[in-house]
Amino acid sequence: SRRRGVAQVIAQPLQLSQLRGRVVLVRWWTGPECPYCAASAPDLNAFHKRYHAKGLVVMGFYHHKSPTPLTHRHVTHLVKRYHFKFPVAIDPEWRTLKRWWLDGHEHRWTSVSFLLDQQGIIRYIHPGGSYTEEDVNTLNSLIEELLAQPLHRHAATVSEGAKR
Repeated sequence: SRRRGVAQVIAQPLQLSQLRGRVVLVRWWTGPECPYCAASAPDLNAFHKRYHAKGLVVMGFYHHKSPTPLTHRHVTHLVKRYHFKFPVAIDPEWRTLKRWWLDGHEHRWTSVSFLLDQQGIIRYIHPGGSYTEEDVNTLNSLIEELLAQPLHRHAATVSEGAKR
């Protein structure tokens, strides 16, 4: 079911309860016309492969920039093209991106990444574009550090942390 203002997820929908207590890496991306998104795909796949079993959830948010109409089929094709094995949401009309990142501000990139801790608090923001080697090293270090932290009993949900 699609509710107004809520992103749709390719494959099985995630529930916030599934993210509670998990470290989450959220990346907005778009199609092959964006060289930065294409360049970051292997890094996202590597983060998922390396850390998923340890508790990291990588989640892609597709935001449509193509002049063609947005379709579920188009996004599914791109997910397969990039070999994404992690959940990918469709962000219609950039609703979630606007709330989390744009919100009346000018930013150079829309392919932003957020790293959230187990309490749903944003611990790192990559402002978009491709990941450099330094960015990948920073993310690896932060992910490992966050995954090593014990979960507190009263963890907030990811959505609560995103509002902070």
